[in-house]
Amino acid sequence: MKNTYIQDVTLRDGMHAIKHQYGKEKVREIALALDRAKVDAIEISHGDGLKGGSFNYGFGAHTDWDWLDGIADELKHAKLTTLLLPGIGTIEDLKRARDLGVTSVRIATHCTEADISKQHIEAAKKMDMDVGGFLMMAHMNDPNNLATEAKKMESYGADCVYVTDSAGALLMDGVVDRIKAFRQILKDDTEIGIHCHHNLSLGVANTIVAHQAGANRMDASLAGMGAGAGNAPLEVLIAVLKKMNIHPNCDLFQLMDLADDVIRPLQERPVRVDRETLSLGYAGVYSSFLLHSERAAEKYGLDTRTILNELGKRKMVGGQEDMIVDVALDLVKNNGSNP
Repeated sequence: MKNTYIQDVTLRDGMHAIKHQYGKEKVREIALALDRAKVDAIEISHGDGLKGGSFNYGFGAHTDWDWLDGIADELKHAKLTTLLLPGIGTIEDLKRARDLGVTSVRIATHCTEADISKQHIEAAKKMDMDVGGFLMMAHMNDPNNLATEAKKMESYGADCVYVTDSAGALLMDGVVDRIKAFRQILKDDTEIGIHCHHNLSLGVANTIVAHQAGANRMDASLAGMGAGAGNAPLEVLIAVLKKMNIHPNCDLFQLMDLADDVIRPLQERPVRVDRETLSLGYAGVYSSFLLHSERAAEKYGLDTRTILNELGKRKMVGGQEDMIVDVALDLVKNNGSNP
């Protein structure tokens, strides 16, 4: 097992929870506090990655460049990282992020589309960056086929490949099966990562069993700040790891204080498991669809759960946010019941 590596996503996935409205100074404050608490990496960008700010995904309070500017110069311990989705961000955007001090990037694709990451992973390696492949909606591909996609990312140069449970829909055995399939097919020196959402209240449990099965890079966020019911809560994950005598450098009390005193007051909609976020995990729906679905439900007089259930039936994936209104209109046509 390689060294435990904790990547915080409060300032990227956490963007979804507040509609990408972090102020620049708040991003700096949180990033430096995380650095003092000694997480290994801090991911910063729009929730949908570099250049995600748009009509489709939601405009941010600032640009990615504003959020990233000056952060790297002040970090003493953690790597500054970011996320890029091919088709949203470009190689030129990645170069700009690298110029701002970003040294690590995750290239994210749907779990069956690793091939579209090739040029971006190769470009990042040419920039001497640490590169992760990020296979989203991992529950929608079986373990062996998902591992085949991971192998493609490895062949392009990825240093690590992630099982990314974007919908928070995987059960523990499903996580273990995917990590084991990765370990069987990937090279020994290729790291494995796990990114869990908490929609079925399994974010921490799934992260732990992934670690036990061979994943060493683990994502989490303060107070679970993230899309849907959020990510695996960082402070809880660290507490569990320490009880297991796995002692990452992270300062547990500092992380507890950050979660309660800084992050929770920012949450206009509490990041928690409730009827809507539970429906995401139950239906297997992309976690960032939550707020879009709630707005459509309010506008068209529907139950958010009905929309989420129909999105799950139609197997909608990340990037199809613009289809949520179409689904809502179809449901209205059918008197609010699933077609």
